[in-house]
Amino acid sequence: MALQLNQELQNKYPHLEISVLKYSDAMKDNDSKRIDSEFFKKDILTMEKNILKIGYKYFSEFIETLTDYTANGSFASLNTNVILYDNENFAKWIRIKDLEANNFDNCRYVDEKGYNFLKKSSLFGGELLISKTGEYLGKAFIVPKMDCLMTLADNIFLIKLKNISNEFLYVYINSKIGQNFISKLSQGAAQPTIIKDSLRKIKIPLFPLSFQQEIEEMVKTSHACLEQSKGLYREAEVLLYRELGLDPENPLASIETHSGSLNISVRPLSQSLNATGRLDSEYYQQKYDEIEKVIKNYRGGYCKLKDIVVNRSGGFAFSSDSYLENGKLALIRINNIKNASLDLQNIVYLPDDAELLSPKDKICKNDILISMSGSIGLCCVIREEINAMVNQRILKISVSKFEENVLCLIINSICCKLQLQRIGTGGVQTNISGDDILNILIPKINPQTQTQIAEKIKQSFTLRKQANELLQQAKSKVETAIVQAA
Repeated sequence: MALQLNQELQNKYPHLEISVLKYSDAMKDNDSKRIDSEFFKKDILTMEKNILKIGYKYFSEFIETLTDYTANGSFASLNTNVILYDNENFAKWIRIKDLEANNFDNCRYVDEKGYNFLKKSSLFGGELLISKTGEYLGKAFIVPKMDCLMTLADNIFLIKLKNISNEFLYVYINSKIGQNFISKLSQGAAQPTIIKDSLRKIKIPLFPLSFQQEIEEMVKTSHACLEQSKGLYREAEVLLYRELGLDPENPLASIETHSGSLNISVRPLSQSLNATGRLDSEYYQQKYDEIEKVIKNYRGGYCKLKDIVVNRSGGFAFSSDSYLENGKLALIRINNIKNASLDLQNIVYLPDDAELLSPKDKICKNDILISMSGSIGLCCVIREEINAMVNQRILKISVSKFEENVLCLIINSICCKLQLQRIGTGGVQTNISGDDILNILIPKINPQTQTQIAEKIKQSFTLRKQANELLQQAKSKVETAIVQAA
């Protein structure tokens, strides 16, 4: 009866998505008694039927332990017992942003007391994590193995599994089907969140062991490629820092040995306010002067960034009302710029004619993008042809007589990070102008060394691309297997 009524209504109103269910079916696995349309989307209902044909178990049947930040105590207690440090301390405090970027160089740290207080959230590598809320709601991660102590930040589930591989669950949860189930079971409007009880009720299809092992092997191969990629990129960084006479392991510390102190500076007004217009103490930290000396003393010489720029634009303020979920013309926003790479996972699109609003902000291969708000100075190279525009607060440049990958590495290095830190303005959100960025100093790395550095970076991103392609193939295999169960 429900199926017949569903079809009759769909025929009558073809422009609407209609689902008709029995009340008993609607209330199954629905403890919150939701009756909103989001909970009964056709795609989700269809996939649930297919999973029933394959056979399934609830996620809870594979969970040995399920831990989150608040399992260790109240937030008041956490604030008292856990102090976060920006500089290296007893253990790394792993956040979603570190996992998403797969970059743990900028982690915050906890001391030994904080680590012991959070011992239920200790990480050793290989664990499955799922984001509870925020931009990456429901996204799964596998913790890489690192030669250091680690503990988990807030708003992340730490899951230890039994009778199923982390890698298979990682792919399934990150597939379109897994993410649809997360979306269905999440709660809240302003900031959707998934709670433990809802997570436990996700249906996991019981594929043959051979299929699960195939997916597991693809993920492991992908992660191996990614580790090789990170190793090559690190080798490129080492070449750069050694060329500049800095310690690759701790370039900031090697600057400190030159100055004796990085935080004390005494200056008359003629060399401070009257010369720079700045009177805040942050601007006059000794480390900023020392990094300029390193660059100016480089044997190959130096220049200002603007001296090698041939084209520039500062992005266009595209209206969010024009954003599309799908399309041919992508919009690059600040959150798409990661350390040296462009992340297109959460991309939005524009109408095709939007490029007419600001043709100079159309992206070309080998363009360099630099963020001008928030995490200022994040830089990436456009390594492939992409039909996209640049949003506001992103500086887009093209350069001559300098290898783009090497320049990007320099801008992301401590050499330029400190320069940009110094001139950034604002309280809650740091901002910087395009003109200020173009005035930073760039060491003129000799062509032979540039070639060596660029080759390692290119190899690194080739491996990173292979790693991403393997993960996409794994997700596609899982999605196809479920769809074909119809």
